[in-house]
Amino acid sequence: MKLRARLAVVLVSMLAAAGVRPAAAADINFVTDFGFNGRHAYFYVAREKGYYKAEGFDVNFVRGQGSADAIKKVAAGIATFGFADAGSLVLARGNDGVPVKLVSIVYAKPPQAIFAIKGSGIASPRDLEGKTIADTASSSVRLLFPAFAKAAGIDANKVKWVVAEGSSLPSLLANGRADAICQFSVGEPLIAAATAPKEIVRINYKDVGLDYYGNGIIASEEMIAQHPDQVRAFVRATIKGMKDAFANPAEAAAIMAKYQKELSPAVIEGETRLVSELAEVKGQPLGMIDPNSIAGTVDVISANFTLANPVKPAELFAPGFVE
Repeated sequence: MKLRARLAVVLVSMLAAAGVRPAAAADINFVTDFGFNGRHAYFYVAREKGYYKAEGFDVNFVRGQGSADAIKKVAAGIATFGFADAGSLVLARGNDGVPVKLVSIVYAKPPQAIFAIKGSGIASPRDLEGKTIADTASSSVRLLFPAFAKAAGIDANKVKWVVAEGSSLPSLLANGRADAICQFSVGEPLIAAATAPKEIVRINYKDVGLDYYGNGIIASEEMIAQHPDQVRAFVRATIKGMKDAFANPAEAAAIMAKYQKELSPAVIEGETRLVSELAEVKGQPLGMIDPNSIAGTVDVISANFTLANPVKPAELFAPGFVE
């Protein structure tokens, strides 16, 4: 409770300064992992088509500043639900005991990727040795690079890193100031637009045999315990939005573009298609959490990061919220 109270005081102040107020009784706040991007289109579809409203929710979207930020906002009650990276959740639980769990998975496969310009000499993981890669300081792509390098059989120490702002990464690649940049695979359309007419190459972490989860929907343990029907309803409405968006990415793009006019519909559509590649698992319901993949996620993070306390797979997710 002390952690929750402390987080609440700090985050309420931060949100007030940013012009965001805690949700009123009739509303709920949903916080993204980072900003508002085309990869979030299905949430807008669920709201636009009334799926949230039908479940009794009036959803306010809050701009996140990274998965760690989203987890803190949900833990403090500033947001009822959030979208965050499973690896970041392992760190939050292991190091700070944050009482938040996954209730549904969206990126069922590793979303991390490295992008380079086609013809630059980078076409495979081995080609990254001796090259300069740019990324933000706390990006999971960079932080999990040692695991990727080990799985790919390359020397992680032979890569030079440059720290940059996320918004500047595409221009660094386009201008040749970095040999490669890091981004989730769903960010490819945005990078491709920024580097055109040059073509790009994507090197996926999932393609070297890594098996762990990326982003999913999170809720506090208190919310899960006290209002399980509401958690189930939010997940149900979101998955309806996902199904519609994956079936008609162009429609999803048109919907989101109405609210986020700075985003190109073509980029939104492209990102939505790539989200479906990560989310759809053969023989498994959309959004369903696999305990084996949860265990794999805990193993990967525990092997590559220092945790104050070990995290058990059961601490990371709450089953039973995907119908």
